Amino acid sequence: MDLSEIDLNNIDVNDIKKIGTAPWPIKATLIAITCVAVAAAGYFIDTTEQLDKLKRVKAEEITLKQTFSEKYAKAVNLEAYKEQLDEMRSSFGALLRQLPNSTEIETLLTDISQTGISSGLEIDYFKPVGLNPKEFYAEYPIKLKVTGRYHEFAAFVSGVAALPRIVTLQDIAVTPFKKDGKSQGVKLEMSVTAVTYQYLDESAKE
Repeated sequence: MDLSEIDLNNIDVNDIKKIGTAPWPIKATLIAITCVAVAAAGYFIDTTEQLDKLKRVKAEEITLKQTFSEKYAKAVNLEAYKEQLDEMRSSFGALLRQLPNSTEIETLLTDISQTGISSGLEIDYFKPVGLNPKEFYAEYPIKLKVTGRYHEFAAFVSGVAALPRIVTLQDIAVTPFKKDGKSQGVKLEMSVTAVTYQYLDESAKE
């Protein structure tokens, strides 16, 4: 039997029967082709799916290792984290104690005013704006306009920083002091907003 005698486009049962009488080299070739075809089909049907699954498992393994490493690091440093949290709570409590409550605001306003006067400044304008609520605290801005010399401004800023309550100075503007449109020598004018902060407890928020 010659393979050239087989028309692949028109194979019938008789052609298939002729394969049994074909020489061994032809049979071996057909068997090899069949094996290769079966192996290729098996690879694409089964092996490819298994390889994709293997890739997914490997990717999952990497993610699990990273998660384990992160959790292990946290577990090892748990005591250190607890100590750090206690320190943060202590520091936060100390900061809260520096925030005036509603009854201390008036005293703080007097302290700021007295600090300006003791620094040698003339207070031309002093106006508390009122509470500006935030999340757990409220800002309490105070608009100030004072006149004096440069070193007196420095003494005022230093005095405010030394107050037992937290006060920040914002929107500072220093210009030559003028009277009737004329400059008054070394005298300067400073506009500033002094901001203090009030802690809001649950009752205050309501």
